[in-house]
Amino acid sequence: MNILSDFLSYSGFANITWGHIIMIVIGCLLMYLGIAKSFEPLLLVPIGFGVLLGNIPFLTDAGLQLGIYEDGSVLNYLYFGVIKGIYPPLIFLGIGAMTDFSALLSNPKMILLGAAAQIGIFLTFLGASWLGFTPAEAGAIGIIGGADGPTAIFLSSKLAPHLLGIIAISAYSYMALVPIIQPPVMKLLTTKKERLIRMRPVRHVPKVEKILFPIIGFLLTAFIAPTALPLLGMLFFGNLLKESGVTERLADTARNGLINTVTILLGLTVGASTQATMFLTWQSLAVFSMGAVAFVIATAGGVLFAKFMNLFLKEGNKINPLCGAAGVSAVPDSARLVQHVGLEYDKTNHLLMHAMGPNVAGVIGSAVAAGVLLAVLQ
Repeated sequence: MNILSDFLSYSGFANITWGHIIMIVIGCLLMYLGIAKSFEPLLLVPIGFGVLLGNIPFLTDAGLQLGIYEDGSVLNYLYFGVIKGIYPPLIFLGIGAMTDFSALLSNPKMILLGAAAQIGIFLTFLGASWLGFTPAEAGAIGIIGGADGPTAIFLSSKLAPHLLGIIAISAYSYMALVPIIQPPVMKLLTTKKERLIRMRPVRHVPKVEKILFPIIGFLLTAFIAPTALPLLGMLFFGNLLKESGVTERLADTARNGLINTVTILLGLTVGASTQATMFLTWQSLAVFSMGAVAFVIATAGGVLFAKFMNLFLKEGNKINPLCGAAGVSAVPDSARLVQHVGLEYDKTNHLLMHAMGPNVAGVIGSAVAAGVLLAVLQ
Protein backbone atom coordinates (compact mmCIF):
# COMPACT_ATOMS: atom_id res chain seq x y z
CA MET A 1 0.00 0.00 0.00
CA ASN A 2 2.91 2.36 0.68
CA ILE A 3 4.29 1.66 -2.80
CA LEU A 4 0.85 2.31 -4.33
CA SER A 5 0.49 5.52 -2.32
CA ASP A 6 3.93 6.73 -3.47
CA PHE A 7 3.07 5.92 -7.08
CA LEU A 8 -0.18 7.87 -6.92
CA SER A 9 1.58 10.88 -5.38
CA TYR A 10 3.82 11.08 -8.46
CA SER A 11 0.96 10.80 -10.96
CA GLY A 12 -0.56 13.72 -12.80
CA PHE A 13 -3.95 13.10 -11.18
CA ALA A 14 -2.55 13.86 -7.74
CA ASN A 15 -0.83 17.08 -8.81
CA ILE A 16 -3.27 18.62 -11.28
CA THR A 17 -4.60 22.13 -10.72
CA TRP A 18 -7.20 24.29 -12.46
CA GLY A 19 -4.32 26.10 -14.14
CA HIS A 20 -3.15 22.88 -15.79
CA ILE A 21 -6.67 22.16 -17.00
CA ILE A 22 -7.05 25.65 -18.50
CA MET A 23 -3.72 25.39 -20.31
CA ILE A 24 -4.54 21.91 -21.66
CA VAL A 25 -7.79 23.34 -23.07
CA ILE A 26 -5.83 26.19 -24.67
CA GLY A 27 -3.39 23.69 -26.21
CA CYS A 28 -6.29 21.67 -27.63
CA LEU A 29 -7.83 24.87 -29.03
CA LEU A 30 -4.58 25.76 -30.83
CA MET A 31 -4.40 22.29 -32.34
CA TYR A 32 -8.07 22.52 -33.37
CA LEU A 33 -7.42 25.80 -35.18
CA GLY A 34 -4.42 24.27 -36.94
CA ILE A 35 -6.03 20.95 -37.91
CA ALA A 36 -9.72 21.69 -38.41
CA LYS A 37 -9.47 25.30 -39.63
CA SER A 38 -6.02 25.06 -41.32
CA PHE A 39 -4.86 28.22 -39.52
CA GLU A 40 -1.04 28.05 -39.76
CA PRO A 41 -1.00 24.28 -39.03
CA LEU A 42 2.79 24.01 -39.29
CA LEU A 43 3.00 26.40 -36.33
CA LEU A 44 -0.12 25.91 -34.25
CA VAL A 45 -0.05 22.10 -34.17
CA PRO A 46 3.50 21.87 -32.69
CA ILE A 47 2.82 24.78 -30.32
CA GLY A 48 -0.53 23.34 -29.23
CA PHE A 49 0.96 19.94 -28.50
CA GLY A 50 3.86 21.69 -26.75
CA VAL A 51 1.33 23.36 -24.44
CA LEU A 52 0.08 19.88 -23.49
CA LEU A 53 3.67 18.72 -23.03
CA GLY A 54 4.45 21.58 -20.68
CA ASN A 55 1.32 21.24 -18.57
CA ILE A 56 1.30 17.60 -17.58
CA PRO A 57 1.36 17.94 -13.78
CA PHE A 58 4.08 16.20 -11.79
CA LEU A 59 5.65 16.40 -8.35
CA THR A 60 7.90 19.43 -8.77
CA ASP A 61 10.05 18.93 -5.67
CA ALA A 62 10.98 15.32 -6.43
CA GLY A 63 14.02 16.19 -8.56
CA LEU A 64 12.72 14.26 -11.57
CA GLN A 65 14.19 16.72 -14.12
CA LEU A 66 11.07 16.74 -16.29
CA GLY A 67 10.01 20.38 -16.62
CA ILE A 68 11.30 22.72 -19.27
CA TYR A 69 12.64 25.10 -16.62
CA GLU A 70 14.49 22.38 -14.66
CA ASP A 71 18.25 22.24 -15.23
CA GLY A 72 19.27 18.94 -16.75
CA SER A 73 15.92 18.01 -18.27
CA VAL A 74 15.68 17.07 -21.94
CA LEU A 75 13.15 19.84 -22.58
CA ASN A 76 15.45 22.36 -20.93
CA TYR A 77 18.27 21.41 -23.30
CA LEU A 78 15.96 21.76 -26.32
CA TYR A 79 14.70 25.09 -24.96
CA PHE A 80 18.27 26.38 -24.99
CA GLY A 81 17.87 27.13 -28.69
CA VAL A 82 14.96 29.44 -27.87
CA ILE A 83 16.37 31.36 -24.92
CA LYS A 84 19.70 31.90 -26.70
CA GLY A 85 18.05 32.98 -29.95
CA ILE A 86 19.42 30.10 -32.03
CA TYR A 87 16.23 28.81 -33.66
CA PRO A 88 14.86 32.10 -35.13
CA PRO A 89 17.91 32.85 -37.33
CA LEU A 90 17.82 29.29 -38.67
CA ILE A 91 14.17 29.77 -39.59
CA PHE A 92 15.10 33.04 -41.30
CA LEU A 93 17.68 31.11 -43.33
CA GLY A 94 14.90 28.86 -44.61
CA ILE A 95 12.58 31.81 -45.24
CA GLY A 96 15.28 33.50 -47.30
CA ALA A 97 15.75 30.35 -49.36
CA MET A 98 12.00 30.23 -50.05
CA THR A 99 11.39 33.92 -50.76
CA ASP A 100 11.24 35.49 -54.20
CA PHE A 101 11.93 39.22 -53.94
CA SER A 102 11.01 39.85 -57.60
CA ALA A 103 7.75 41.58 -56.72
CA LEU A 104 9.61 44.03 -54.50
CA LEU A 105 12.40 44.61 -57.02
CA SER A 106 9.93 45.26 -59.83
CA ASN A 107 8.26 48.06 -57.82
CA PRO A 108 10.72 49.27 -55.14
CA LYS A 109 8.38 51.92 -53.72
CA MET A 110 6.32 49.09 -52.23
CA ILE A 111 9.02 48.73 -49.58
CA LEU A 112 7.55 51.89 -48.03
CA LEU A 113 4.36 49.99 -47.26
CA GLY A 114 6.37 47.31 -45.46
CA ALA A 115 8.04 50.05 -43.44
CA ALA A 116 4.76 51.85 -42.69
CA ALA A 117 3.20 48.69 -41.26
CA GLN A 118 5.90 48.62 -38.57
CA ILE A 119 4.13 51.53 -36.89
CA GLY A 120 2.19 48.86 -35.02
CA ILE A 121 5.41 47.85 -33.27
CA PHE A 122 6.33 51.32 -32.03
CA LEU A 123 2.83 52.46 -31.03
CA THR A 124 2.33 49.26 -29.06
CA PHE A 125 5.71 49.83 -27.43
CA LEU A 126 4.49 53.24 -26.24
CA GLY A 127 1.18 51.78 -25.07
CA ALA A 128 2.85 48.97 -23.11
CA SER A 129 5.17 51.50 -21.47
CA TRP A 130 2.17 53.62 -20.49
CA LEU A 131 0.54 50.54 -18.90
CA GLY A 132 3.52 50.09 -16.59
CA PHE A 133 5.68 47.53 -18.38
CA THR A 134 9.41 48.15 -18.30
CA PRO A 135 10.96 49.54 -21.50
CA ALA A 136 12.51 46.13 -22.28
CA GLU A 137 9.19 44.34 -21.73
CA ALA A 138 7.35 46.97 -23.80
CA GLY A 139 9.79 46.50 -26.68
CA ALA A 140 9.33 42.74 -26.63
CA ILE A 141 5.54 43.15 -26.58
CA GLY A 142 5.57 45.72 -29.38
CA ILE A 143 7.31 43.38 -31.82
CA ILE A 144 4.09 41.32 -31.95
CA GLY A 145 2.82 44.06 -34.26
CA GLY A 146 5.27 42.90 -36.90
CA ALA A 147 3.36 39.59 -37.19
CA ASP A 148 6.67 37.77 -37.37
CA GLY A 149 6.94 34.84 -34.97
CA PRO A 150 10.69 34.14 -35.23
CA THR A 151 11.52 37.84 -34.81
CA ALA A 152 9.21 38.08 -31.79
CA ILE A 153 10.90 35.08 -30.19
CA PHE A 154 14.38 36.41 -30.96
CA LEU A 155 13.70 39.83 -29.45
CA SER A 156 11.78 38.61 -26.39
CA SER A 157 14.55 36.08 -25.63
CA LYS A 158 16.94 39.04 -25.38
CA LEU A 159 14.73 41.65 -23.70
CA ALA A 160 12.07 39.79 -21.68
CA PRO A 161 12.68 36.02 -21.42
CA HIS A 162 9.96 35.68 -18.77
CA LEU A 163 7.37 36.84 -21.35
CA LEU A 164 8.69 34.71 -24.20
CA GLY A 165 5.93 32.09 -24.07
CA ILE A 166 2.97 34.45 -24.19
CA ILE A 167 4.64 36.70 -26.79
CA ALA A 168 5.33 33.71 -29.06
CA ILE A 169 1.78 32.37 -28.62
CA SER A 170 0.36 35.83 -29.36
CA ALA A 171 2.52 36.38 -32.46
CA TYR A 172 1.75 33.01 -34.01
CA SER A 173 -1.93 33.13 -33.05
CA TYR A 174 -2.47 36.46 -34.77
CA MET A 175 -0.49 35.28 -37.79
CA ALA A 176 -2.90 32.36 -37.98
CA LEU A 177 -5.92 34.68 -37.61
CA VAL A 178 -4.94 36.95 -40.51
CA PRO A 179 -8.09 35.98 -42.50
CA ILE A 180 -10.26 37.08 -39.57
CA ILE A 181 -8.45 40.18 -38.27
CA GLN A 182 -7.35 41.98 -41.43
CA PRO A 183 -10.41 42.11 -43.78
CA PRO A 184 -12.57 44.34 -41.51
CA VAL A 185 -9.69 46.82 -41.16
CA MET A 186 -9.01 46.79 -44.90
CA LYS A 187 -12.63 47.41 -45.80
CA LEU A 188 -13.18 50.04 -43.12
CA LEU A 189 -10.27 52.19 -44.30
CA THR A 190 -10.84 51.97 -48.07
CA THR A 191 -13.61 52.97 -50.46
CA LYS A 192 -15.02 50.69 -53.14
CA LYS A 193 -13.35 52.88 -55.76
CA GLU A 194 -9.96 52.41 -54.11
CA ARG A 195 -10.42 48.63 -53.92
CA LEU A 196 -11.01 48.57 -57.68
CA ILE A 197 -7.71 50.31 -58.54
CA ARG A 198 -5.76 48.34 -61.12
CA MET A 199 -1.99 48.41 -60.88
CA ARG A 200 0.49 48.15 -63.70
CA PRO A 201 1.80 44.64 -64.41
CA VAL A 202 5.03 43.84 -62.58
CA ARG A 203 8.14 44.06 -64.74
CA HIS A 204 10.45 41.16 -65.41
CA VAL A 205 13.40 41.22 -63.01
CA PRO A 206 16.74 40.15 -64.54
CA LYS A 207 18.74 37.39 -62.84
CA VAL A 208 21.59 39.75 -62.00
CA GLU A 209 19.25 41.97 -59.94
CA LYS A 210 18.04 38.97 -57.97
CA ILE A 211 21.63 37.98 -57.18
CA LEU A 212 22.76 41.49 -56.23
CA PHE A 213 19.72 42.23 -54.05
CA PRO A 214 20.57 39.97 -51.07
CA ILE A 215 24.13 41.33 -51.01
CA ILE A 216 23.22 45.00 -51.29
CA GLY A 217 20.11 44.59 -49.15
CA PHE A 218 22.10 42.96 -46.38
CA LEU A 219 24.76 45.66 -46.36
CA LEU A 220 22.22 48.47 -46.22
CA THR A 221 20.00 46.97 -43.52
CA ALA A 222 22.87 45.64 -41.42
CA PHE A 223 24.50 49.07 -41.33
CA ILE A 224 21.17 50.52 -40.16
CA ALA A 225 20.60 47.89 -37.46
CA PRO A 226 23.76 45.86 -36.70
CA THR A 227 22.04 44.29 -33.69
CA ALA A 228 19.73 42.41 -36.11
CA LEU A 229 22.69 40.70 -37.82
CA PRO A 230 21.64 37.13 -36.90
CA LEU A 231 18.23 37.61 -38.53
CA LEU A 232 19.19 39.79 -41.49
CA GLY A 233 22.34 37.83 -42.25
CA MET A 234 20.53 34.51 -42.35
CA LEU A 235 17.59 35.91 -44.34
CA PHE A 236 19.71 37.40 -47.11
CA PHE A 237 22.19 34.51 -47.11
CA GLY A 238 19.33 32.06 -47.63
CA ASN A 239 18.05 34.17 -50.51
CA LEU A 240 21.51 34.29 -52.08
CA LEU A 241 21.67 30.48 -51.93
CA LYS A 242 18.38 30.41 -53.84
CA GLU A 243 19.14 33.05 -56.46
CA SER A 244 22.81 32.29 -57.18
CA GLY A 245 21.85 29.19 -59.15
CA VAL A 246 24.97 27.27 -58.06
CA THR A 247 23.98 26.26 -54.51
CA GLU A 248 20.64 24.59 -55.10
CA ARG A 249 21.46 21.69 -52.77
CA LEU A 250 22.14 24.10 -49.92
CA ALA A 251 19.03 26.15 -50.69
CA ASP A 252 16.92 22.99 -50.81
CA THR A 253 18.22 21.89 -47.41
CA ALA A 254 17.55 25.32 -45.90
CA ARG A 255 13.97 25.60 -47.18
CA ASN A 256 12.98 22.00 -46.47
CA GLY A 257 14.86 19.75 -44.03
CA LEU A 258 16.42 22.48 -41.87
CA ILE A 259 13.44 24.79 -41.50
CA ASN A 260 11.08 21.87 -40.87
CA THR A 261 13.31 20.45 -38.13
CA VAL A 262 13.76 23.82 -36.43
CA THR A 263 10.05 24.61 -36.68
CA ILE A 264 9.23 21.37 -34.84
CA LEU A 265 11.74 22.10 -32.06
CA LEU A 266 10.73 25.75 -31.79
CA GLY A 267 7.00 25.04 -31.71
CA LEU A 268 7.22 22.25 -29.16
CA THR A 269 9.56 24.08 -26.76
CA VAL A 270 7.74 27.42 -26.99
CA GLY A 271 4.47 25.62 -26.30
CA ALA A 272 6.01 23.68 -23.42
CA SER A 273 7.28 26.93 -21.88
CA THR A 274 3.69 28.00 -21.18
CA GLN A 275 3.44 26.22 -17.85
CA ALA A 276 0.33 27.27 -15.96
CA THR A 277 2.25 28.86 -13.09
CA MET A 278 4.26 31.00 -15.54
CA PHE A 279 1.54 31.71 -18.09
CA LEU A 280 -1.75 32.40 -16.28
CA THR A 281 -1.06 35.90 -14.99
CA TRP A 282 -2.54 39.35 -15.57
CA GLN A 283 0.57 40.17 -17.57
CA SER A 284 -0.19 37.37 -20.03
CA LEU A 285 -3.72 38.62 -20.59
CA ALA A 286 -2.45 42.18 -21.10
CA VAL A 287 0.22 41.02 -23.56
CA PHE A 288 -2.26 38.94 -25.56
CA SER A 289 -4.69 41.88 -25.74
CA MET A 290 -1.99 44.33 -26.81
CA GLY A 291 -0.87 41.86 -29.47
CA ALA A 292 -4.28 42.11 -31.13
CA VAL A 293 -4.16 45.89 -31.00
CA ALA A 294 -0.64 45.89 -32.45
CA PHE A 295 -1.71 43.73 -35.38
CA VAL A 296 -4.69 45.96 -36.15
CA ILE A 297 -2.52 49.10 -36.00
CA ALA A 298 0.08 47.52 -38.30
CA THR A 299 -2.58 46.63 -40.85
CA ALA A 300 -4.12 50.10 -40.67
CA GLY A 301 -0.69 51.73 -40.96
CA GLY A 302 0.05 49.96 -44.24
CA VAL A 303 -3.36 50.71 -45.75
CA LEU A 304 -3.37 54.38 -44.74
CA PHE A 305 0.17 54.95 -46.00
CA ALA A 306 -0.79 53.51 -49.40
CA LYS A 307 -3.64 56.04 -49.53
CA PHE A 308 -1.16 58.77 -48.57
CA MET A 309 1.24 57.73 -51.36
CA ASN A 310 -1.60 57.89 -53.88
CA LEU A 311 -1.91 61.63 -53.23
CA PHE A 312 1.44 62.08 -54.99
CA LEU A 313 1.11 59.42 -57.70
CA LYS A 314 -0.29 60.09 -61.14
CA GLU A 315 -3.36 58.30 -62.45
CA GLY A 316 -2.29 54.91 -63.77
CA ASN A 317 0.54 54.61 -61.26
CA LYS A 318 -1.61 54.55 -58.14
CA ILE A 319 -1.39 51.76 -55.58
CA ASN A 320 -4.38 49.71 -54.57
CA PRO A 321 -4.54 50.49 -50.81
CA LEU A 322 -5.47 46.91 -50.04
CA CYS A 323 -1.83 46.04 -50.75
CA GLY A 324 -0.82 48.08 -47.70
CA ALA A 325 -2.32 45.39 -45.44
CA ALA A 326 0.35 43.00 -46.73
CA GLY A 327 3.05 45.15 -45.13
CA VAL A 328 2.97 42.89 -42.06
CA SER A 329 5.35 39.93 -42.06
CA ALA A 330 2.76 37.16 -42.33
CA VAL A 331 4.19 35.76 -45.59
CA PRO A 332 2.44 34.82 -47.83
CA ASP A 333 -0.90 34.77 -46.00
CA SER A 334 -1.40 38.54 -45.99
CA ALA A 335 -0.61 38.80 -49.70
CA ARG A 336 -3.06 36.00 -50.47
CA LEU A 337 -5.69 37.75 -48.38
CA VAL A 338 -5.22 40.96 -50.38
CA GLN A 339 -5.77 38.93 -53.54
CA HIS A 340 -8.92 37.37 -52.07
CA VAL A 341 -10.44 40.67 -50.92
CA GLY A 342 -9.57 42.36 -54.21
CA LEU A 343 -11.31 39.61 -56.21
CA GLU A 344 -14.48 40.15 -54.18
CA TYR A 345 -14.90 43.50 -55.96
CA ASP A 346 -13.37 42.68 -59.36
CA LYS A 347 -12.94 39.07 -60.45
CA THR A 348 -10.25 40.06 -62.95
CA ASN A 349 -8.13 42.29 -60.68
CA HIS A 350 -5.31 40.07 -59.45
CA LEU A 351 -3.27 41.75 -56.71
CA LEU A 352 -1.17 38.85 -55.44
CA MET A 353 2.12 39.76 -57.13
CA HIS A 354 1.73 43.41 -56.17
CA ALA A 355 0.96 42.50 -52.54
CA MET A 356 4.00 40.22 -52.30
CA GLY A 357 6.22 43.31 -52.56
CA PRO A 358 5.20 44.91 -49.24
CA ASN A 359 4.76 41.43 -47.74
CA VAL A 360 8.43 40.46 -48.14
CA ALA A 361 9.43 44.03 -47.28
CA GLY A 362 7.59 43.54 -44.00
CA VAL A 363 9.88 40.63 -43.13
CA ILE A 364 12.91 42.87 -43.59
CA GLY A 365 11.21 45.77 -41.81
CA SER A 366 10.30 43.77 -38.71
CA ALA A 367 13.87 42.45 -38.43
CA VAL A 368 15.26 45.98 -38.70
CA ALA A 369 12.72 47.23 -36.13
CA ALA A 370 13.77 44.43 -33.78
CA GLY A 371 17.39 45.46 -34.23
CA VAL A 372 16.58 49.08 -33.41
CA LEU A 373 14.68 48.12 -30.25
CA LEU A 374 17.43 45.74 -29.19
CA ALA A 375 20.11 48.40 -29.63
CA VAL A 376 18.16 50.98 -27.63
CA LEU A 377 16.67 48.83 -24.88
CA GLN A 378 19.09 45.99 -24.15
